[in-house]
Amino acid sequence: MPIDSRPLAIFLMGPTASGKTALACELSERFALDLVSVDSALVYRGMDIGTAKPDALTLARYPHALVDIRDPSQPYSAADFRVDALSAMQQIGARGRVPLLVGGTGLYFRALQQGLSDLPEADPAIRSRLASEAAQIGWPAMHARLAQRDPLAASRIGPHDTQRLQRALEVFELTGRPLSEQQRGGSGTPFPWRVLKLALLPLDRSALHERIARRFDTMLADGFLDEVRGLHARGDLHAELPALRAVGYRQAWEHLEGLTGAGEFRDRAIFATRQLAKRQITWLRSDFSARMFDPDRPGLPASVADAVHRFLGAPGIPIDR
Repeated sequence: MPIDSRPLAIFLMGPTASGKTALACELSERFALDLVSVDSALVYRGMDIGTAKPDALTLARYPHALVDIRDPSQPYSAADFRVDALSAMQQIGARGRVPLLVGGTGLYFRALQQGLSDLPEADPAIRSRLASEAAQIGWPAMHARLAQRDPLAASRIGPHDTQRLQRALEVFELTGRPLSEQQRGGSGTPFPWRVLKLALLPLDRSALHERIARRFDTMLADGFLDEVRGLHARGDLHAELPALRAVGYRQAWEHLEGLTGAGEFRDRAIFATRQLAKRQITWLRSDFSARMFDPDRPGLPASVADAVHRFLGAPGIPIDR
C-alpha cells in the first residue's frame, strides 16, 4: 500500500480570545515549529492594538510569517493569503522545520487546504446595483436576502461584512448557484502537506465572552482609539477598506466620526467581537477532521503538546485508496 510521505504541517485554529497565540508560542519552544499567522487583520501594518497583534518582543522571540505585510490601504484576499502561506510553508520546510499555522480566519484555512474554485470575475454593473439597493434597504436586509439564497454563506458572513456579502450575492446572480456550493469545489489539487488540525473550542461561551470584554477594555487602556485616530488622520483611508472593516476598527471609526458615543462604541465593538467568535465556533464545529480542545480545561498545553508529539513522531501512513 502506498505511504503518505508528504511533509508535515499543523493548523492551530480557534475563535478570537481563545489563547491561540500563547499556545502556539509555547509549542514552538518545545518542538521544531515555525509560526505562520492565519489572520486577515494581522497582515496590516499599524493595526496592532485592536488586532491583539503579538508585541514586538514576542514577535522577536517567536517570529510569525505573514504579519505586517500590507499597508491598510491595500486589500488582501484569501487568494493572496494562499500564495503567501504556501511560500512561507515551503521556506520553513526547506529549513528542516515544520510550519505551525495559527489563527482564526477560517476562510484562509479553507482556501489554503482546499484551494480556490474558479469563481466569476467581478461585474461592476451588478456590484453597483447591489450597493444602491443596500443604501436603500440596509445591509442587514441584503444579508436576509443572502440567507434565502445561500444559507451556509449567510451563516459565515456577518450582516455588516459588506465586501463578502456583496460578493456572495454577486456570485449567485452571475451563476445561479450559491457561493458556498462553488467554494466546496476547490481547486482539485491535493494539498501537498499532511496536516494535524488542532481546534480550541470553548465549552463555556460565557467565559469566552468575559475574556473578550476584558481584552477590549485592555485595548482601550493601551491606546486603541489613539491608534485608530492615527489611521483616520492619514486621509487616504476610508471605512469600506477591508482593513477598516475589521472588528473593533469599524466601530472605532464610526465613533471618531461622531456616529456613536463612547459607551455605545464599546458595547458595539464587544458585541461584534462576540458575533465573530460565534461564527468562528460554528465553522470549527463543521470541521470533523480537527481535534478539539477546550482552552479553559486544566492541562491544555500538555494535552496539545502530546498530540503534536505523536504527530511529529509518526512515520508515513498508508494511503487508503
